[in-house]
Amino acid sequence: QVQLVESGGGLVQPGGSLRLSCAASGIIFSVNDMGWYRQAPGKQRELVARITAQSYTAYADSVKGRFTISRDNAKNTVYLQMDSLKPEDTAVYYCNRYGPRWAWGQGTQVTVSS
Repeated sequence: QVQLVESGGGLVQPGGSLRLSCAASGIIFSVNDMGWYRQAPGKQRELVARITAQSYTAYADSVKGRFTISRDNAKNTVYLQMDSLKPEDTAVYYCNRYGPRWAWGQGTQVTVSS
């Protein structure tokens, strides 16, 4: 049974940084392409960054140059370093497979506000 546990969210001022973590269990993590997604109030969930099993990365235009996705296969963990945060980055952030998705975790709330 797949379990995804996100952490690292919080309240941060505009221009600040946060590092999100997602620990996965119940899967062979290293062979899966992974993604970070977010859902803002009243909006659909969207993909913000993805990383392949070979660690190739891609980003949504809205976060390109500000967010960095990475993975540690030894720890079954994917990370999202978020810099130069903006109020429009406020959302619940989730990780999941890029492709057919597993059950969603609880997510981690990121609030960017002064």
